[in-house]
Amino acid sequence: KSDALGHIMPILGKDWSHSGVARLYNSVIKNGYKIVYLSSRAIGQAGTTRNYLANLRQDGVMLPPGPVLMSPFRLLTAFKKEVIDRRPEVFKIACLQDIKRICPPSASPFYAGFGNRVTDLISYESVGIPPARIFIINPAGQIRTTNKTFTQSYSSLNDIVEMVFPPNHRVDPSYDAS
Repeated sequence: KSDALGHIMPILGKDWSHSGVARLYNSVIKNGYKIVYLSSRAIGQAGTTRNYLANLRQDGVMLPPGPVLMSPFRLLTAFKKEVIDRRPEVFKIACLQDIKRICPPSASPFYAGFGNRVTDLISYESVGIPPARIFIINPAGQIRTTNKTFTQSYSSLNDIVEMVFPPNHRVDPSYDAS
């Protein structure tokens, strides 16, 4: 969905999510991965954004919990950087590189990335996420990787989640998505 309306619709209490995202992200969590939400929205929107993520329910399934990393800029500056200048990757790359720096050089804290623009692809590639595991969703809800023959929705990607996000370790048995 559009970034401009993505700033506004949640403030108005409108659902601006893609169908199937909650179920897919929960399947990813069940396979032992952690979710980090990264947005170039302004820090002043943190409460609204966290509330939106915490209360998003699709077919009785909630988004999994995870930290929400946001731009440190004020609303108009962040909006200008993301929507007008179309340079949200500047913040996102710096944020992801800071996370990567706290890990041992031989380890990568990132397995995959989801976004809605080519700038997200650039951001995720900058920290070593393989292009085949960078998923870009278009306004119609179709997910693509750099492999042009791969097109999925969140729901159909969930059908093959075991192949894309193979189980990697034990998961907290107390986690419940409902």
